[in-house]
Amino acid sequence: MPAYSAAEWESLFVAEAGASAALAGLLFVALSINLERILKGTGLPGRAGEAIVLLLTVLVVSTFGLVPGQSPRVLGAEVLGFGLLPWLILIGIHVDAVRGHAGPSRGFLVRRIVLAQGAVLPLLIAGVSLLLLTGGGLYWLVPGIVLCLVVAVLDAWVLLVEILR
Repeated sequence: MPAYSAAEWESLFVAEAGASAALAGLLFVALSINLERILKGTGLPGRAGEAIVLLLTVLVVSTFGLVPGQSPRVLGAEVLGFGLLPWLILIGIHVDAVRGHAGPSRGFLVRRIVLAQGAVLPLLIAGVSLLLLTGGGLYWLVPGIVLCLVVAVLDAWVLLVEILR
């Protein structure tokens, strides 16, 4: 069944691993260009951390999907186990952002937090679904991966372009 067989998803995992690695590299270049401003800005170091965490999450999850011969349950344990780490890191970043009143407005900050948390949640659901062999399995990775990439690119845009306004 395609929802539980990583072999049928190999092309997606290859593409996403490559894309996330390339974007992470570009993010590091962007950070180095504006490092002084980022370090001085309220909440901007956390925003940089958020982008890096999301890109590395896509890279690692995609790498897990490329390991040959894994059972769906093993892949599910890897995705769920690793997915908890970025989720917890993001919670820490977001708690700091709320305490520090980061962002141009409270509403903007709430939207950012909802998007980032919403990006990781489907990955956790995918892990559970693979472990239980029910509920959609690998199909949950698609919205998670797409949202992780979109949120990371939005963060990178702020750190590279919006910071200069």
